[in-house]
Amino acid sequence: MSTRQLALESRPLRVRIARGSAAVAALPGSAAATGAAAPAPVPTPSGPAEPADEPPTAVEQRGPAGPAEEPSAGPAPASAGPGLTPVPLTPVLLTPVPAVPAKPVRPPLVPPLPGFEPAGAATLPALPALPAFEPLFRDAPALNWVGPDDRWTRAWGLPPAGRVVPELEPAAPAERPAGPPRPPNAEELVLIRAALAAVQPAADRAMAHFHALMFLRHPELRAMFPAAMDDQRERLFRALRRCAGYGEDAAELREYLVPLGRRHRKYGARPEHYASMEECLVAALARYAGGSWDARTEAAWRRLLALGAHLMVEGAQEEARTVPPWWQAEVVEHRQATPDVAVLTLRPDQAYPFRAGQWAALETPWWPRVWRSYSFGSAPRADGLLTLHVKAVQAGWVSNALVHRARPGDVLRLGAAEGAMTVDHAAGENLLCLGGGTGIGPIGALVEEVAEHGAAGRRVEVFYGARRAADLYRLAELRELADRHPWLTVRPVLSAEGSASGGELLGELPEVVARYAPWHGFTACLSGPVAMVRGGVAALRRCGVPEERLRHDLSPSLLPRP
Repeated sequence: MSTRQLALESRPLRVRIARGSAAVAALPGSAAATGAAAPAPVPTPSGPAEPADEPPTAVEQRGPAGPAEEPSAGPAPASAGPGLTPVPLTPVLLTPVPAVPAKPVRPPLVPPLPGFEPAGAATLPALPALPAFEPLFRDAPALNWVGPDDRWTRAWGLPPAGRVVPELEPAAPAERPAGPPRPPNAEELVLIRAALAAVQPAADRAMAHFHALMFLRHPELRAMFPAAMDDQRERLFRALRRCAGYGEDAAELREYLVPLGRRHRKYGARPEHYASMEECLVAALARYAGGSWDARTEAAWRRLLALGAHLMVEGAQEEARTVPPWWQAEVVEHRQATPDVAVLTLRPDQAYPFRAGQWAALETPWWPRVWRSYSFGSAPRADGLLTLHVKAVQAGWVSNALVHRARPGDVLRLGAAEGAMTVDHAAGENLLCLGGGTGIGPIGALVEEVAEHGAAGRRVEVFYGARRAADLYRLAELRELADRHPWLTVRPVLSAEGSASGGELLGELPEVVARYAPWHGFTACLSGPVAMVRGGVAALRRCGVPEERLRHDLSPSLLPRP
């Protein structure tokens, strides 16, 4: 065998589906299915997991570890060789589904802000009273449709709709008195925390045992979770620790769990699921808590879990009266701002209420059940369109799909808007805005909203940070706004030495902002990478900015200590 033959034999086998093939035409979301030109396939790297439901920085949270290559359609036929017979492949065709929701006859209306009218424009009409929402997955086919007989359920070999799945071990919750459960008392909290401390060294195995029990007793629930469960185990144990820490403070526990219950609507969680979860979780904790587990400890844990389930169901039912569990949003424009940053414009299938500075969890059809959080890059618009600024991070499954793979016509799913980094237009407070990288998206949205409603005598100082001048992709737009509005000042900041091209400040963004102190009377809004927000919070604290005037969406556990 020649050297060339050896090299060919040793090459890794790669399978690519030819453009225009029947398999491509049948894949939901492919260019052939949507009628768009097919982009070149881009590999999506793998990487470590980070929480999907934590509030975002502008950089996409990384996805669970997985394959470094895009999944192929199946094994390739073996090349014929001595004694080998080629094995023909049978193409697997998926049932075609509509890739894009029907275009509305009129664009969705943007709900007006209560008490405010856009400056120089007519007041937007109020939305009609919304009827009670039914789950969208019952009658809204889409690429990432969730429900009985969806492609994710079929991939796990679960029974089709209408076929009852017998529970191997019935998990009926104990009888509970009517009304909300009372919080655990001080003695019960001691038992709860002692058991949690005993479980912590084996936390990953304990949470894996919990999920195994839940999927064994309720296999229909497996389709609600992503394939890789590492992130889910970590997030669940972190939630248990927070609940145990908040147990004696009912207000803190409510503030944490009610929004969590709202977020779980987009996964398909229903009230009856929580009782099953409680039974499986108690069994897992009992197995790994060792000698610290007894009847009193179990009763204390059941009380805490019952209260937690009550608060989460309360949050979900409260939100279900007015909004759906998710929105479908069609990509109508995809603009490559830099080689690794894309600006996506989305058209939701119905009116989407949000404020500038807020964020939402997003799911793509390429990574089902993997949700990542992104901030909105524009203020609410009269045509109802939404804008996202996304950077493809090195190990980000979702971010790389959005930057390099998404095209007009693709359909994404959005959860409800969240976040408190919003502007009080009645207060007229001065604003200090720090935007690093794609964190300039929500910062620019705040500036747009102030311009729309009128500055009311306030000053707005924007520090826009990036590594190189080429990364300041929104600078021209912000400078144009500053030319029209004397209350706005925009200062570009570059951190790489020797990268200034004219007029930019040099240094790390938090350090540059500190040079312009004092910032008395300013409310600071920070958005960008975690390190930048942490550094900005620490710098502004040293400059005397009160804690209540620091607004961002970073988890308190990630902030520097005061």
